Amino acid sequence: MRHNKKFNHLGRTASHRGAMLANMACSLIKHKRITTTVEKAKALKKYVEPLITKSKNDTTNSRRVVFSYLQDKFAVTELFKEISVKIADRPGGYTRIIKTGHRLGDNASMCFIELVDYDENMAKDTVKKSTRTRRRSKKAAAEVVEAVAEAPKADEVAADDEKKAE
Repeated sequence: MRHNKKFNHLGRTASHRGAMLANMACSLIKHKRITTTVEKAKALKKYVEPLITKSKNDTTNSRRVVFSYLQDKFAVTELFKEISVKIADRPGGYTRIIKTGHRLGDNASMCFIELVDYDENMAKDTVKKSTRTRRRSKKAAAEVVEAVAEAPKADEVAADDEKKAE
């Protein structure tokens, strides 16, 4: 029976798992998006979100606590200087997991995990270009070009209207 066994060990010892999650958290903080398996991403989400919450309060003690988990000065600086400023008003849910399919070699479920406020594609305030293109067959495109070439030009139409008015 599996009573109260909610923790995913990821097939690793405790020290290996801790080192792997710390490295993945540093990579996520530095690159804002990483590709991994779904199971590792779920474990990473539980690992990194409390650290991001801790970074909202920029004190010496909170920096030391976060550094004890990450062991990377650059990642801690990035977290406290840039990321905490951007997520200051967000009450939680700092990461997003998006599934991308299965890995070719072993059919493992793959996804990417990203920081929510750093994704430009999902941002609501970005303005998209309104360029519309339509696909046409070569024959239809040639007919359109011929029709445009044969159509009277605006100057010719204006000259014809003046002649009729006289």
